[in-house]
This record gives sequence, C-alpha cells and structure tokens, in this order.
Amino acid sequence: MRVGVMGATGYAGSEVLRLAASHPDLDVVLATGESKVGKRVAALVPALAAVYPDLEVEASSRMSDADLEVVFLALPHGESQKFVPELRARGVQVVDLGADFRLKDVRDYQRWYGHDHQAAELLTSSVYGLVERHRDELRGAQLIAVPGCYPTASALALGPFLDGGLIERDHVVVNAMSGASGAGRAVSERLHFSRLSGNAEAYGLLTHRHTPEMEQELGATLLFTPHLIPLSRGMLVSAYGRLTSASFSTADALEVLRARYVHDPFVVVTDGAPTLKDPLGSNLCFVSARVDQRTGWLLALSTLDNLGKGAAGQAVQAWNVATGRDETLGLSRAGVTP
Repeated sequence: MRVGVMGATGYAGSEVLRLAASHPDLDVVLATGESKVGKRVAALVPALAAVYPDLEVEASSRMSDADLEVVFLALPHGESQKFVPELRARGVQVVDLGADFRLKDVRDYQRWYGHDHQAAELLTSSVYGLVERHRDELRGAQLIAVPGCYPTASALALGPFLDGGLIERDHVVVNAMSGASGAGRAVSERLHFSRLSGNAEAYGLLTHRHTPEMEQELGATLLFTPHLIPLSRGMLVSAYGRLTSASFSTADALEVLRARYVHDPFVVVTDGAPTLKDPLGSNLCFVSARVDQRTGWLLALSTLDNLGKGAAGQAVQAWNVATGRDETLGLSRAGVTP
C-alpha cells in the first residue's frame, strides 16, 4: 500500500520508517517534516540509509494531493487534528501516533492539553489502537488513535486486574521510568547531556497528559508519576492497586495474566520481574505481578520499548489488525541483547 509518514524525522516517525522498510505491504512514498524539507532521510537518519537511499523529506502540504492509501502521523500533540479531517474526507486511512484522537471527552483536551479540539466530530469514529484490549473494534478501522507509551505499559499491566474487579478502582498508583527518546527529538535543557547523564527526574507531577488517557482506558482514578532516566529508549512501569480479596495470592495474579494474554503474541508474562532491556528493539511488552498480603496491595510490573510497542510498533500492529493482516507482520518478537 502507498504510505505517507508525517513527522518522519522525529524519533517515532523514523521508527515507523524503519518498521515499514521490513513490512511487505507498506511502501513509503512520502515522508514529511517541516524543519527538514529537501533533505534526504538517509542523511538525517543514517541508520535508514540502506533502505531509503533516495527518499527526500517534503512539506506537510504535500499530503493534500499525494496519492496515498494510509498515512501514519507522528506529529506533536495538537497538530494531527489539522490534517486528519481532510485525509479522512479523501478516504485515506489514518494511523495517528499523537494524542489528538485518543480521548473521547472533548473537554479533556482543554483541561489537559490547553486547547480546544479542532476536529471533535471525529472523536467518536476513532478507535483506540491498543490491540490486546480493542482487537475486535480495530477490524476495519479507518482512524486509529495509537495509545501513548505510558498508557500502553500501564493498561497491559493493570487492565486484567481492574477488569476482573480484583483491585479497587479508586486507589491506583502508577510510577514509571522512560528513556529520553520519549521526550522527542527537539532540543531542550532537560535533555542536555550534562543534566541528563547520571540523573533521574520526576516530571509532569499531578498534571501529566497521559493521566486522562489511562483513566479512560482502565476505568479507574489514578495517581501517575513519570520519571526521565538517562537512556535512549525503554520504559519500566511499577503500578499499585488495593486488593479486593484478602485470599488473592501472587500465584493467582500470575495466572490471571497468563490466562488474559495466552493468545496475545506480543505480551510476555514472566515469573521474575521484567527488566527495562528485555523488550528493546521489539514490539514486546513484558508483564508480571506480585501480591503483598501483609499490606493488601497488588504490584503490577511492565516493560516495553517506548518507540516500539509504545509508539511505532503499536501503530503497525494496530494497522495490521485493522486491515485484516496477521498482527505480527513486519514486527519483531525478539528483543536486542545485550
């Protein structure tokens, strides 16, 4: 299929290009990036030089007349909604890696993102692209809202326990760590080497924009605290919920996860605590759990590659399902080690 990638020179966008290069049905014919127009992708992302030797970055306006069947948007929050209405009116399938079509309550965009939504009429037609929880809804979807990396890791870890009424919905805590690529490619003081190296920083305290997305997906009220750590990519989540039964054990919790994900090719349930490096370079998410019967709390753990299952890999997986393809097509189930 003829593919366009908007925001192709950012970290998530270039990861879409990388995955598309090994996908038999994704033929990238247009890549856009406003600040890099006229430059070759091979020069901007040398890792892609062998697969895109001649592909040049073009202006976003080219999307309005290009002959495309599907567009992957990897744009800053608030930008996708400027392009999606026109693309959908032309019958182009849209896979949005940004946040613009994830939330169903239009008021949440003003509260959490600080702006009114410019295409609110499309919110009801978008499908949340977390395949493991919305596989049936995704079949045939024409507007896919790819989940954020933190919500993906958190929902896959906590979802089975909340769905089963095994933990309370009003006292959920999510602590998470992410590599610097999650902040995007733009230069900032927070990402300067001399500040980031050997450091760790909690940010978005009480106001992180992924909070309403997680609450919407999980049907729970939660306290979310993300942390920036000095790695290029990767994510580790530790989440906590109050148990509703005193007899629930760690063995029970692991069995809940195994039963829930037995048919999901990209979720690996581990007896031991998953590490941040386990899924790197793949579309995998590792999950595990522990029950502390002394305090009555469940600990749910997950780890994923924030640019893989947390962004571009998730986008390709959701598109595969939406178009009736094998969901593993073009995606790796093997991480990179060491």
